[in-house]
Amino acid sequence: MLYFLSPPIFSLPIPKFTRKPLPPIKYRAKKFCSYQFVSASPSLSKPSFRQETSRCSNLIPDHKCEKKGANDRKAAETFRRTPRVQEMIGAVQFGLLAACVVLFVPMGMAGWHLSRNKMLFFSCALFITLAVGVHLTPYFPSISEFLSASEVISTTPAFLYRDSCVLLLHRVVYSDARACDSVDANFDDNETSCKRSWGWIKRGEVDECEFQKLKKSDASDLLNGSWVVVAGDSQSRLMAVSLLELVMGSEGVERIREDLFKRHSDYSVMVEEIGMKLDFVWAPYVANLTELMSRYKGSKNFPDVLMMGAGLWDMLHVNNASEFGVSLRVLRDNVLALLPVSSSLDAGGGGVSEPKPAHLLHLFWVGMPTLISSMLNTDQKRERMTTTMYDSYDNELTGSNLLRESGGPLLKLDIHLLSELCGPHCTSDGMHYDGVVYDAALQIMLNALLIESNQKPQ
Repeated sequence: MLYFLSPPIFSLPIPKFTRKPLPPIKYRAKKFCSYQFVSASPSLSKPSFRQETSRCSNLIPDHKCEKKGANDRKAAETFRRTPRVQEMIGAVQFGLLAACVVLFVPMGMAGWHLSRNKMLFFSCALFITLAVGVHLTPYFPSISEFLSASEVISTTPAFLYRDSCVLLLHRVVYSDARACDSVDANFDDNETSCKRSWGWIKRGEVDECEFQKLKKSDASDLLNGSWVVVAGDSQSRLMAVSLLELVMGSEGVERIREDLFKRHSDYSVMVEEIGMKLDFVWAPYVANLTELMSRYKGSKNFPDVLMMGAGLWDMLHVNNASEFGVSLRVLRDNVLALLPVSSSLDAGGGGVSEPKPAHLLHLFWVGMPTLISSMLNTDQKRERMTTTMYDSYDNELTGSNLLRESGGPLLKLDIHLLSELCGPHCTSDGMHYDGVVYDAALQIMLNALLIESNQKPQ
């Protein structure tokens, strides 16, 4: 019996993270209100981040899994050899052997003596089986845990790798070289068409993650048919500008710039080419963001990507870090109330709403920039927006548990770090920075979407 049980137990399959060819995918054209994808591009291994459920048959392994396959197999082998697993295997074998002895020996004896009375024989067999089952019940959790060990082996390294790459997204560096739009490539000396270049560090763990700057085609495929909301102050507005410049081009943004930059106002645009809707919501205070979350909760209609941030106006006009922290905690509670959410995503005919998993609502926090007091353009700003006050506000943000790094739902786009790396020559007023800073933050956000949805540009 031991020999019979040993081969299946000690020959658990080691997962191999190899890319499998995706089956052909067909998409039905729908109205935009249902946010259904209408096209797929070969430039991405999957058409959009919104089709990311891990139960899909066409889901490819995690980002960069091919390169990490050897390490994952090594981790799996190590897991199999741990003393705890070996002890559990021995206990299971011994328990099964004892169960067989207790069950089959009495049944055989009963069958020998009661072969002429089949009803009595089966009654005794049933009684003995139930008795053995009752005695083995306390061991079932351990057996279940053992049976799920192969699943643990196949998933744990992948999720650890994914999380480690997310933590490395802000490892960027700026250079003095300038990148120019292809439309204006002939005007290399034009400051308005050429931006200071940046990129991810090309060494160590960062290089292994293979982060990439998404071009217009890739970003369009990623955000195809999506509803993106950017809410907050001027920093969030600049994030919206970077996103629109990527998917519409500089000329397209110039046509709407006047409306987009209307002072303290909302703006909404539909990018017809890819079916993406972008809403900018002017919400300079945390309380405004909380109100926005309440509106979404009440309407049962949620965006696919939500970037939001606040703090500068509160620091300037309220100047109370403790109250800011209280507001952040209220916001966190309202954001958590959105999860899990429901929407008309992939609903059947008639627009019947179906549950939408929480991970489909991608949440990002637009951090405050590095403030250079000497460059701030008013006395009130220089007096109130000091380094000490900034640190107090930042500590309240960390302590609010709003950000994912502290167990919250939002992934932080660290504008403070990105602007600090760019330096004082990237700002004219000590608060609003050149577009390259927000372009970098946007690419960090897009790569986070790729990692979380197990995709990778080809």
